[in-house]
This record gives sequence, structure tokens and C-alpha cells, in this order.
Amino acid sequence: MTDLQATKRRHPAMIYVPAMLIALIGLADAVYLTVQHLTGKSVKCTVTNGCSAVLGSKYAMIAGIPTAAFGALAYFAAFSLATLAVFGYEQARTGLALLVVPMFLMTCWLFYLQAFVLHAFCEFCLLSAAMTTTLTALVIAAKFALPAPDTNNQS
Repeated sequence: MTDLQATKRRHPAMIYVPAMLIALIGLADAVYLTVQHLTGKSVKCTVTNGCSAVLGSKYAMIAGIPTAAFGALAYFAAFSLATLAVFGYEQARTGLALLVVPMFLMTCWLFYLQAFVLHAFCEFCLLSAAMTTTLTALVIAAKFALPAPDTNNQS
């Protein structure tokens, strides 16, 4: 095996373990925001000053459910799929790639709302945006850094 072939045979863990960790950070953030919303507690921002405006806006709920709850579900699914991908489940790699697309699109939409509609930023929302963007980058990197599954070789 040449050095080039060895380089191309990277283990899925180098992409998907960081994806697991990023998804856990996103999950913790989304669960925190969901619990705070459901219990009626206000979220204290320390870096930005727009948490109340963002989290109290009409965009903080979808069909009566906190927007962060949808994020918690998405991050839990991302963590689960990344974990399965570490162990070589090819369908989990595909599932994660399909999951991050709507996550990233929603992140872009929510960032747009904060910047151009609400004119306020929530640091917890920005953390979630960073986690989703990082997950998206990792999934894209996996496409180029990891070899495609070899369906012809059964060894």
C-alpha cells in the first residue's frame, strides 16, 4: 500500500468523534433553552444583550413548541448517527449528511431573523449556530477525507 492509499484509508472516528462532541454541546444548549422556555425562566446573556428579545419573539416557538426543542431533537439524532458512523455504519453517514442540511438551513434562517428582523442576538442561539455550522463542515469534510465504502471487497 502506498502512502497515498494509506492517507485515503482514514478511520471514520477522526471525523465522527468530533461530530459526536459537537452534537452533544448543541444538545446541551438546546435542552437548556427548552427547559428555560418551558419553565418560564428568563435566560441571562453575558456576552450579548439580546437574549430576551430573541427568546421572547414570535420566532421562539413553532406550532406552540419551543424552537429549541426541535434543535434538541436534531442534535440528539446527529449525536446518534455520528456514533453509529464511528462504528462503520454507512447508512448513518448518509443519514447524518441528510440531517445536517435542514439543520444548517434552519440555522441560516434563524441567524437572518436575529440580524435583520429582530436586530438582536442571543449568545445561546449563536452557540447553536456555530455547532450546526461545524457539524455541516465535518460532514462535508467526511465526503472528501474518508474513502467511499467498498461494496466489491468483502474482506
